[in-house]
Parts: sequence; C-alpha cells; structure tokens
Amino acid sequence: MLRIATLAAALLSPAALAGEPTFRAGAAAIDVTPERFPVVVNCGFLEAVGKAANDRLFARALVLDDGTTRLGIVLVDSCMMPREFLDKAKALVAGEAKIPADRLLIAATHTHTAPAVMGCLGSDPDPAYGAFLERQLVQVVRQAVAALKPARAGWAVVDAGSLTNNRQWILRSDKVRNDPFGQATVKSNMHPGHVHPDFVGPSGPIDPWLSVLSVRTADDVPLAALVNFSMHYFGAAPVSSDYFGRVCLALEKRVAAKHAGSGFVAIMSQGTAGDLHWMDYGKPQAARTIDNYAAAVTEKAEAALAQVQYRADVTLATAETTLTLDRRTPDAVRLAWARKLLEKLDGKKPTNQPEVYAREAVLLHEEPRRELKLQAVRIGDLGIAALPNEVFALTGLKIRAFSPLVPTFTIELANGADGYIPPREQHPLGGYTTWPARSAGLEVGAEAKITEAVVALLEKVADKKRRPLPDPKSDPYAVEVLKGKPVGYWRLGDLAGPDVADHAGRNPGRCEPGVAFGLDGPVPRPFDGLALANRAAHFAGGRVKVALPELKDAYTVEGWFWNGFPADARDWTGTLFAFASGDEVGEGLALAGKAEAAKALAVPAGFRTWHHVALVRDGDRVRVYRDGKLEIDRVVPRGAKPDALWLGGRLDGKFGLEGRLAEVALFDRALTAEEVAGRMKR
Repeated sequence: MLRIATLAAALLSPAALAGEPTFRAGAAAIDVTPERFPVVVNCGFLEAVGKAANDRLFARALVLDDGTTRLGIVLVDSCMMPREFLDKAKALVAGEAKIPADRLLIAATHTHTAPAVMGCLGSDPDPAYGAFLERQLVQVVRQAVAALKPARAGWAVVDAGSLTNNRQWILRSDKVRNDPFGQATVKSNMHPGHVHPDFVGPSGPIDPWLSVLSVRTADDVPLAALVNFSMHYFGAAPVSSDYFGRVCLALEKRVAAKHAGSGFVAIMSQGTAGDLHWMDYGKPQAARTIDNYAAAVTEKAEAALAQVQYRADVTLATAETTLTLDRRTPDAVRLAWARKLLEKLDGKKPTNQPEVYAREAVLLHEEPRRELKLQAVRIGDLGIAALPNEVFALTGLKIRAFSPLVPTFTIELANGADGYIPPREQHPLGGYTTWPARSAGLEVGAEAKITEAVVALLEKVADKKRRPLPDPKSDPYAVEVLKGKPVGYWRLGDLAGPDVADHAGRNPGRCEPGVAFGLDGPVPRPFDGLALANRAAHFAGGRVKVALPELKDAYTVEGWFWNGFPADARDWTGTLFAFASGDEVGEGLALAGKAEAAKALAVPAGFRTWHHVALVRDGDRVRVYRDGKLEIDRVVPRGAKPDALWLGGRLDGKFGLEGRLAEVALFDRALTAEEVAGRMKR
C-alpha cells in the first residue's frame, strides 16, 4: 500500500498555520550511550559483550518543514533496529513531535559495536537498552522540532572511491569451500584476506559517491549536514560509534572553529555498503587507523560541502510502501537437522556457525514471510531512498541510475532491518550474504523487487518518470566498434541477467548461473555521476550463450579479458570464446597456462590486468592477436559451421574463464591487423 503526504495533512503543518517562512530546519543530537554496563553487542556470528564506552553513541535528527510538509530524518549509532521497534518509536514520536509516522526516516549507522536492539545470528537483544533508546529517539526529534528556524538547503556529490572497496571476492573453481551446513557451495565470500591466492577477484563494483545534504540558517550560519557514504564499518572495540561518530564529531569541531555557538549537527548515514569495506584485498595490507580513516572521510565531506549551492525555495515530499516477501525457509531435511542440533544446545547460546544457522533455520521456519517498509524522500531536487536492508553497491548504482531525481542516494538499514539483498546473480556464488538467516533470508528475487518498488516511490515524490539508462551505443569506444558493422556486439555492461544485450541489435545472449555483473571494465570513461560506465561481467563457472547467424569462411571475434587465475596453476587458465555446432564445441580461444595444450589456440593469460584479444579466421588461416600484436598465425581447417558462440565457455570440456570479459564483438569478415590494433586506442 502506497502512502504519500496529502494536501489536507500538509495544511495542518505548524509552519503553515503560523504563516512562517516557507522553509525551516532544526537539528539535534542526543547521547544514547548505555546507562549501565555490560551490554549485549550483536553483528558478529556470536554474541559479544560491551563492558565500557570507548566513545559516545548518539542519535542525530534533522527536521525539515517547507510550510506544507514536515519530515524527520534520524540516524542512530546502532548496528540495526527491527521494524517492530521502529514502528513503535515512530508512533511515540508522532504523538510527541507531531510528525506523522510515514514522514519519519529512522536508520542505523551500522556500527558493529553498539548495544543490540535486535536479535541477529548468535545474539539476542540487550534486555534493557531498547527501552532507553526508544525514549531518546522521542526526545531528539522533539528537540529538533523545537529548534526549527528559517533556513536554506543544498546538496553536492563527490567521488570518494579511494576510501571504499568491494569485500566480497570470488574463489577459484578449485578452492570452493563448505558452508555451515557442510555443503561445498561457497564460491565467493567476504573478507578474503590480502592478495590471497585462493581468490580470483571482487564479485561486484563499488558505490564511490559521497553525498551531502547541507542546511544553513537564513542568515548563513551552518545548521546541519547529512553525509551519506558506502563503507560498511572500520572496526572498533565495543562500545563504539566506529568511524561514523568520528566523522560527525570532526565536522562539528571544524564548523565550531569558524562559527562558535552555532549548534551545528553533523549526521552520518550508511549508503549501499552490503558488500563494501575499507580494506583493498587486491593489495598487500596497509597500515591504517580508524582515526586517519575518519579524517579522510571528513575531508571528502568538507570538499562536498564547499560545492553546495544553497536555496530557500526548497519543497519536500515523502512516500512509503510495504512489500511482503518470502523467506528462504529450510526444507524438511534441514529443519530436522536444525532441531536436533538445538536440542543438544538445551537453551544455551550458539558457540559455532552450525549452531548459529541451526537456530536461524528454525526462526525462519517460524516466520516464513516478512513485510518490509520502503520509503522515498524528496528535498528539492535531491532524492533519498530508504531500504531496511544491507544493500550491495550494484543495487545502489541501479537506484541512482533510474531515479528521476539527480542526485539520489540510498540510506540502508532504514525503518527496519531485514538482511542482505544480494542481486539474483550473486546467489549461485554462495557465501555468508546468502546463507539463510534473519540477516540474509529473503527470497532470491528480493533485490529486484525492492529496487523496483523504491524507484516507483522516487517517481511518486518527484512526480516524474524514471530516467532511462544512458545509451551504451553512444560511448566513443562503442561508436568505433559499430562503424565496423559487427553482426553481434555484447558489451557485457549489463546490470542484471539472465539476458545479455546485443548492441548490434540482432543476437541477445543468455547467461548461465555463475556470471556476476557490474564489475569495472577496460575502457576508461569520463565521470558520469552514476558510476555506470566502464562495466564488465565476471565469469565464475557460468557462460553466456549466443545464437549465431550463418558465418561464411571469414569471421572475427574480439574483446577484452581480465584473467584472475594464476597462469602457472594449470595447463589452461580458461576459455575466452568457444564456437559450437549443436552440442559439439569446436574452435575456441583459450588462455595459456603453465603448459599449452597441443590442440588449443591459446594466448598468454596475464593476471588481473586487461588485455585485448582477437580471433580472426580467413578461410583455413587463423590469426590470433593479443593487445594488437600477432600471437598465432597458422592453418587450421574449418570444421562444422558454428551456430552458437559461448562467451567464457569451455573448450573440449576444459576450464571456463575465471575472470572478466567486456566489449565482445563478432564480425562476419576477417578484420585487418590495422583494425585490430586500432582497438588499443582507448
């Protein structure tokens, strides 16, 4: 059910009744550090205990009023808060602060070292902290309302990609691991370790943008700033606000140095960081402290604030909807296993992963469906999407891309906490973010349904239709490829499967499970504000099959590859392209490993770097180019006419590609050496 602020309700706004200036704002911060210790701490596999406050926890509120609509945004130094808790708190706030519950956005910063407000994995809620926090939430919004004054607002976005990385990495096919249920399903997992030889590369992109909403009083005194960034947590001893609190305090201190007594409130919100972290696992471990990391984020926030252009004619709108989704409940065999394990625990807390997931299996069985609350907020031309989930970066990029509001950012773990929502293509890769639990238990298609619902809310508050994706064929590299009139052109920059677009318009592909989308690609492109350009697909056991038109005695297949498998580990590191006739795989191009197979057309693999490759057939002569240089020139009699092309396919039953492909084009003629070399002019 969709609800949006109506004119009748808006006319009851205190600002409208008093005839006050159009746009007002108020902000407040209140200490929510536990009054008593020890406290239960969640967000680990097992329950932890916090014995003291290493720094203070806060709830920070920003209330905005345009004379017809009043809304509140509250960020809490908490790991996560369940919808049931927040619905009750919103009802109390609505009664005390006179802001309708559907115009309140309350979210957790996602510090992993705060008192537990909800049960998660091996932890239960702290028995006393929730009641205390509930009272403080009412109080902080009340204070923000009392502080309302004439104001101006503005927003800006900067690139902070150097401060976040994808923490979910794909394992080599020969290094698949067991899940907590004893099955070999883990083809990707978080925190692989630095330069770990078992892992190929990240399974998704980053969301690099740091966004700010800044508010100043009518006489130009800083009032508040809401910062949004996609980085999971840094890591601190309990109890702590982690880097989120440090950024807020640093910004407040710097503003106070210039505007003493302003009462400026800095608010930090979590973006789409379900698969992101500050550690760059593709490089050796670097020394970094939480304080210097927070300082780096603060500098980016200040850079964004310096770009803000303020205006007083800011209008507001909010909308929310509910979405009921299934959970991935255990089958009869797993449920029996889980109950048997819990019987042995005899009421005690879990002490290992199998016990944790046995308990979670029973809990999912007892509540097989969840109703999620989704929300959108418009502040002028700025859009905010609020999701009660841990959202992968690719989902955040999709929401930004389709939103009719520019800019738009996402606040995750807002208005509830219903776990990770990996894109559908991530589920076959397994790992912690897919293991069924309250923290990761929604149906496989949840991400697509949630994304669609929240984009529809953004359309509602903007009163505009969603934006189309940028035309991939307008990119300079694509323009050059299309000049050659390919019969198929699969850029592999798709944001989701299973269909893979053919930008020559004739032969769309179909991907198997085991292909991930949205990875960084080979062709540098200018800043587009969306981070959608320069994308590639990662092949982790799956392939893309393309039906072919009839090919004569001359043809070319070309593209870019990024190999993530050590070249000295086996004879072939994988197959880039393979032609097939019916069920029989024939000619193909592999990556050479430690010893090239006798019949294979294979080129040097490289390792975690992009290379261009072209396979050119001209009658019985085959030429293979790598990075524009001739690698193979030999006579290879043509076999049966192919009717399909496998991208990332397997040659003669051998290994598929373990890495990325992008910009694959097929021509029904033999490209010249000069044309192939021209692809290097990126």
